[in-house]
Amino acid sequence: MSKLDQPIKTIEVYHEGLSREDALLCEVLHKLIVEVLPEAKGKVWHGHPVWFLEDNPVVGYSKLKDNVRMLFWSGQSFDEPLLMPEGSFKAAEFRFKEIEDIQIEVVKRCLEKAREIQWDYKNIVKKKGVLDRLT
Repeated sequence: MSKLDQPIKTIEVYHEGLSREDALLCEVLHKLIVEVLPEAKGKVWHGHPVWFLEDNPVVGYSKLKDNVRMLFWSGQSFDEPLLMPEGSFKAAEFRFKEIEDIQIEVVKRCLEKAREIQWDYKNIVKKKGVLDRLT
């Protein structure tokens, strides 16, 4: 069983379970998130690093088979053409195969929008799948 198959307690342990290349890519994303959203609380949630503002998930990343996905929970509302819709709610994503794929200024702009534009994922279960706009 690999480290990624076991419960993960910290973001650092998550990175340790990745290949060197993927860990470096995730560390770049981690630095960007902390730089732009210093007030966000990061933790491993459902097996992946996720950052929250007032207990509402706003951004996270995860290793997929052949890339790393950076997910913005409210990203479909950001008006960013490079973000691709993900799922049936308001999420959108970037996918990166290597560090050079990361467009730093675009990611920073999306992180700023993650603070400004939020849908209420924190209460989605209570509201039976209905999302309300918070900001």
